[in-house]
Amino acid sequence: MNEKITLALASDLSGFPLAREIVKHLTENHPEIHLIDYGIMSADKPEPYFIQAPKVAKAIQRGEAQKGILICGTGQGMAIVANKHKGVYAAVAVDIFSGERAKIINNANVLTMGGWITAPFLGCQIVDAWLSMSFTQKMEFKKDFLTNAFNQVVALEEENFK
Repeated sequence: MNEKITLALASDLSGFPLAREIVKHLTENHPEIHLIDYGIMSADKPEPYFIQAPKVAKAIQRGEAQKGILICGTGQGMAIVANKHKGVYAAVAVDIFSGERAKIINNANVLTMGGWITAPFLGCQIVDAWLSMSFTQKMEFKKDFLTNAFNQVVALEEENFK
């Protein structure tokens, strides 16, 4: 990955240990990333996922970040809350394959992971895989389907989410 981007990250208490590993990994291995860390800074002062997820989603909506990473216990809660925000496409990744597909197929600008279920080394690999992918829609057998599905999501979002 060579393009310079701003990435926003947040976690709740369940995602705190994995988030600290991801922050360390990004800082040490991705100089092209400007990281905004909205996550809890201490396990002593937790905030729930439904408070943390909007911080990243709103940073993307305001144009302060291009991508985001959210980490809670399973990744599901963060994804649900983030996806309620217009222009945010969050996908849960549990392995390298799903991290790649989150971007290639779903064009996810937010990656969510589960701190209870993802080993730190794997979380770092998932993030690297997701960051290295681009949204191409070049899966020939699904090209029209994907384009139409993506456009339908955008249209529904414009109607229902402000």
